[in-house]
Amino acid sequence: MSRRVHSRSTQIDGLLLLNKPAGLTSNQALQRVKRLINARKAGHTGSLDPAATGMLPLCFGEATKVCAFLLDADKTYRVTAKLGIATDTGDADGTAVDTAEVPELSAERWAGILEGFLGESTQVPPMYSALKKDGKRLYELARKGETVHREPRPIRIDEICLLEIAGGRLVFRVHCSKGTYVRVLVEDIAKKAGTVAHTARLHRETVGAFQASDMLDLTGIEAAAASGSAAVLARLLPPDTALESMPAVQLDAETAARFSAGQEVAALAQESSGLVRVYGAGAKFTGVGELLGEGRLAPKRVFRTTEKNG
Repeated sequence: MSRRVHSRSTQIDGLLLLNKPAGLTSNQALQRVKRLINARKAGHTGSLDPAATGMLPLCFGEATKVCAFLLDADKTYRVTAKLGIATDTGDADGTAVDTAEVPELSAERWAGILEGFLGESTQVPPMYSALKKDGKRLYELARKGETVHREPRPIRIDEICLLEIAGGRLVFRVHCSKGTYVRVLVEDIAKKAGTVAHTARLHRETVGAFQASDMLDLTGIEAAAASGSAAVLARLLPPDTALESMPAVQLDAETAARFSAGQEVAALAQESSGLVRVYGAGAKFTGVGELLGEGRLAPKRVFRTTEKNG
């Protein structure tokens, strides 16, 4: 693999939507791209397990400030389940702990079972997860053979559709809320059908408004960086593209300057409440604000992107 070596990192502001390959942790993938483009500051949002593939938003510079907002975004996955075998981790990396016959159900019957999971419900997080109990990660306890009580958490399934059913292979697409554990969903689907299962493959197709067509493969990023980082930087998305679900508020130059200085300002004709994208002169993205009612706008996150990347 070719890699450009620089003595000093540079200020880069924006997002890259990486199509994460299997075999890398989310942080390993982030650090590899960070080195390739010589970025000074970087973060990612919405971790994927090492075996999982698909959309991993990488945030650089000022764009790291949108990570927290992306954590709340809905996501879409293409899921391949192996029916008839359950594992201790719920995925293909685990050890088989149970087997069961796979019922011979029609595609229509499988589609009906999937549709039964639409809407709001609760889900018990798996032991093999990064959630903490008394300061320790659940997966650390699970590796010691320990099981602790986990409170059910609210989730929401907006869309779920059958793509393929063949023998012990079930493939479906699901659009779900944050906090949804697909591994647990697969186990619950199998239970509803009278069998057991684990997640054999997991591919994330979308995060929020970002689409699969916006993703870049790691090999493509590496090839582009080998001949200079400009080609990669040209694919950077502005930070505010991660916030398009928020309403936009336009401020004049003077008011935008006070907002950027951390001051509460007046937002004319804005009587509602909630988070908004804030723009200053020249439609320059200035930050995220919170409408407090009565035309008041308070800064929540101020962005100072460079002209080159912002």
